[in-house]
Amino acid sequence: MTPVEKLKKLTKESDEELLSLLLETAEDIILELTNRKTLPKKLESVKVKLAVIAYNRMGTEGETSRSEGGISSAFLDLPEDILRAIKSSRLARVGGKAYEKTDTEKT
Repeated sequence: MTPVEKLKKLTKESDEELLSLLLETAEDIILELTNRKTLPKKLESVKVKLAVIAYNRMGTEGETSRSEGGISSAFLDLPEDILRAIKSSRLARVGGKAYEKTDTEKT
């Protein structure tokens, strides 16, 4: 099942262009936080989770909390389990540059 198909099932959204954009944005965030150029396979599920969070937060961008009709909601930046998964795949910077092993390099 592709990431778009997974996101479709989780959100019940049929707009594939929107879902693709959410997935692309989620991947960009992960790559930025991990100092990587390519997304490791083990972070594919994290990408879908981030896209679901972004989908659910549409219309509430920039809010930290909200109260309506006696119901209060607070928004976290990123859930701890997602942050932990991202941090475990983070590359360290050496001399201002992150070195990522390519597919052509041997282990």
